Amino acid sequence: MGCQNDALVQKICELYEQILSLESLKPCKDVNMLFTQLVATCMPPNPIDVTKLCKSVQEIRSKLITLCGEAEGLLESHFSSILASFEYPLQNLNIFPYYSNYLKLSQLEFNILSKHCTTVPSKVAFVGSGPLPLTSIVLAINHLTETSFHNYDVDPSANSQALCLVSSDPDLSKRMFFHTTDILDVSSALKDYDVVFLAALVGMDKEEKLKVVDHLAKYMAPGSLLMLRSAHGARAFLYPIVDPCDLRGFEVLSVFHPTDEVINSVVIARKYPMSSLEQPELSPIILPKKCSDEIQAFNPLNNHGSMIDELAIEEQFS
Repeated sequence: MGCQNDALVQKICELYEQILSLESLKPCKDVNMLFTQLVATCMPPNPIDVTKLCKSVQEIRSKLITLCGEAEGLLESHFSSILASFEYPLQNLNIFPYYSNYLKLSQLEFNILSKHCTTVPSKVAFVGSGPLPLTSIVLAINHLTETSFHNYDVDPSANSQALCLVSSDPDLSKRMFFHTTDILDVSSALKDYDVVFLAALVGMDKEEKLKVVDHLAKYMAPGSLLMLRSAHGARAFLYPIVDPCDLRGFEVLSVFHPTDEVINSVVIARKYPMSSLEQPELSPIILPKKCSDEIQAFNPLNNHGSMIDELAIEEQFS
């Protein structure tokens, strides 16, 4: 490849070429096999820094993230349709092949949230909920049983599918709401939420992601919490990376890098009481004071299944 003699990168690039040759990314034997191999290749903890790879591999990574996002959307839509055919869809969520991962990720996010949230949130927003909003559903059923969830997605068909899953449930049908809109078009309503979750695939590249984060920083309520999903090591070939230093207008509280089958890292940040985004005449932009503290990430498999990335942001800018 001319830039890095790395067996891992070589394997990922080979899988990328095979995925690129597929006629469709809809769930089928070949699609499932290739993406399973890709995830298995990227999952083991690896110190690789994808931001330092050569330009050609960077381009492959960017395209691969887009392909993963498309395949994930099609997979969720496929299983959402299947679930909708059941009389009680929410009692059959375990048919989704990655349901156990969502259970673990939601437990992890709830544990993190509980440490930094002094009261149970009354209203939560999930941006980029998709046709199978498992995070919202699992949190609503298992952890935040009195909280209302407002799910945002730009795709009306995704929201329509998601609504079908919860409409027959007497509890969730009253607490789960779906909004078909671009989050960049939402302003004053964002002040109503105690916590905003930002899905990993909202903002597929850094520029798009930061545009969304800056918008949230401008309109979220002071003191409210933002939870983002990121990626670390080779897992950054599957999902975009959120650099804590880029979260302008927020104090980054913690960064978690699970090393089990939960793929996504989790970043939690608190909206500053007043940010320079709200008052542009104030400069410079407020930078995060702290990017991590020591909290054991959830891993039911062993006691050493998490890597917590501690960044001294202040030192970088001093």
